[in-house]
Amino acid sequence: MDYQVSARKYRPGTFDDVIGQPHVVQTLMNAVSTKRVAHAYLFSGTRGVGKTTVARIFAKALNCAQGPTSHPCDTCENCREIALGNSVDVIEIDGASNTSVDDVREIRENVKFAPFRGQFRVYIIDEVHMLSNSAFNALLKTLEEPPTHAVFVFATTEIHKIPVTILSRCQHYNFRRIARSEIVQRLQHVAAQDQLTLEERSFLALARASEGSMRDALSLLDQAIAYSGKAISHADLELLLGAVPQELVQELIRAILTQDSPTALASLANLLDRGHDLRAFCADVVEHIRNLLVAAVVPSTTELKSLIETSEEDLNQLSSDAKTMTPEQIQELLAIFIQAEDSLRFSTHPRFVMETAAVRATRLLRPRPSDSLSLQQISPSPNHKPLDASEG
Repeated sequence: MDYQVSARKYRPGTFDDVIGQPHVVQTLMNAVSTKRVAHAYLFSGTRGVGKTTVARIFAKALNCAQGPTSHPCDTCENCREIALGNSVDVIEIDGASNTSVDDVREIRENVKFAPFRGQFRVYIIDEVHMLSNSAFNALLKTLEEPPTHAVFVFATTEIHKIPVTILSRCQHYNFRRIARSEIVQRLQHVAAQDQLTLEERSFLALARASEGSMRDALSLLDQAIAYSGKAISHADLELLLGAVPQELVQELIRAILTQDSPTALASLANLLDRGHDLRAFCADVVEHIRNLLVAAVVPSTTELKSLIETSEEDLNQLSSDAKTMTPEQIQELLAIFIQAEDSLRFSTHPRFVMETAAVRATRLLRPRPSDSLSLQQISPSPNHKPLDASEG
């Protein structure tokens, strides 16, 4: 069999396989079970979160040989044809390539015909925001009074570009970014199926780099396999991702906690010598300090796991480090590096910006000269004798 990328090989085939979108899946399953299927749906959300996949599964649920059913068999001829994209009753259209009024007129003419095998003709229009205004206007009448056998499913990454007249005729479902923990679980499943060897922190690094997109996470895993083979070391993965090694972030945090300015500056110099991006490094430092703040104000380990997506070992280290400072001091640290992150966007000297922030952070916990002076003024000197009442 020809090679398939992981994103296609492990694409969900039923509602039960979909991760990260329980609100959408449950609503669609209920709609099919109770025979309350609308004539038009609009799926919006960022890339790689399951919009087209769920649209195909919904088409299977409507046209399965055992259905309409909320649990399509995924084995009958109708389901297999939909999965392969060969079904005559499920028409997938790329909105970016079919933007004109003529394309929409063709849909309007064909929608009149009854389904060939299933019970519904399903039109899945991807990247629907790319249609022209004239094309949208040509769709209005069809969406308002469609044939009983027609169901439209629109998918878009840019919901703000959809005309209000279209929105009002559709049921809108917002697909959220997939949580890192769910991406990690899915990657671990894929690794087990393909007999891959990865460290736990490597799964977390892939999930972080994917930014909530399951497809991106699987694509990055494929790149790692192409680079390293079945046994993927964490060092190779960081090199491939272009990510800042967490050891360098930890090194700067250690210098801040010990108030060691020379070590902090040496850490930044080492970072630059290794060719890493200061902006990406600063973003990682901000995230780490945010995690410290959460660990400082949330004592329960169970609650921490739900708020900070990291390994058990790193979670224990965060809890330990958070005890060395007050929440107020951690907030000051966070403010320093958030300000530095903003300055890095426009500065022509990013190194100076980060070095200044590092020095400020490593001197944050030191007593200020003015504080010492004030204490000296308040404290009585050893030779000072209290005034006798009679000397007043």
